[in-house]
Amino acid sequence: MELLSWGDRGWGDELFRATLMTLAVAALAFLIGLVFGTAGAAAKLSRWRVARAAADGYTTVLRGVPDLLVIYLFYFGGSSVLMTIASMFGHTGFIGVDAFTTGAIAIAIINGAYSTEVIRGAVLAVPKGEIEAARAVGMSDALLFRRIMIPQVLRFALPGLGNVWQLALKETALISVTGLVEIMRQSTIASGSTKKPFTFFAAAAVLYLILTTLSTWGFQRAETWSARGVRRA
Repeated sequence: MELLSWGDRGWGDELFRATLMTLAVAALAFLIGLVFGTAGAAAKLSRWRVARAAADGYTTVLRGVPDLLVIYLFYFGGSSVLMTIASMFGHTGFIGVDAFTTGAIAIAIINGAYSTEVIRGAVLAVPKGEIEAARAVGMSDALLFRRIMIPQVLRFALPGLGNVWQLALKETALISVTGLVEIMRQSTIASGSTKKPFTFFAAAAVLYLILTTLSTWGFQRAETWSARGVRRA
């Protein structure tokens, strides 16, 4: 246990900071992914064929390509794109991409593909009778969206979005390949330094399990809150 203690003789404080980094990347990726998911769901439900085709292509590609490959493409391709743009303005040096930004955006785009389907399904699950009733009593589109659509879509989408959040948490382990010091990267560093890989990878497993367990509890509370007043069969 001394290896996992705080201070100069242990790695506890380093693992704690790595856990905070994991949470930061996952939270940012999840929020950006919600934006992509909302836009993707709107496109899939759109009357425009081009928008539907673009959204279908986005979800098909991102769900069919390995996540690690997407991260590599963003990490190495991002530098190439930036250098190409910079060369147009006379810059000839190397431009690197920040590992935190790369990881967050890559995971966000991956999660956005899953969020798209979750949100689309939630919209389709809203009973049409409630929408028709709202229109019958003279609700405007804005009021209908605020009072009917948002609460209902949130209630139906929360279980799926909870799974997307769990996915974001676990996918942060993949961005260790970019050098960002999150839980997996810090565990690898500590393992190499102490020659005790089982100790630190077991500690990493416990940290991930704590995060996912707390997340499950949090989303269950949110689901209970969103379903308040709903009659259960």
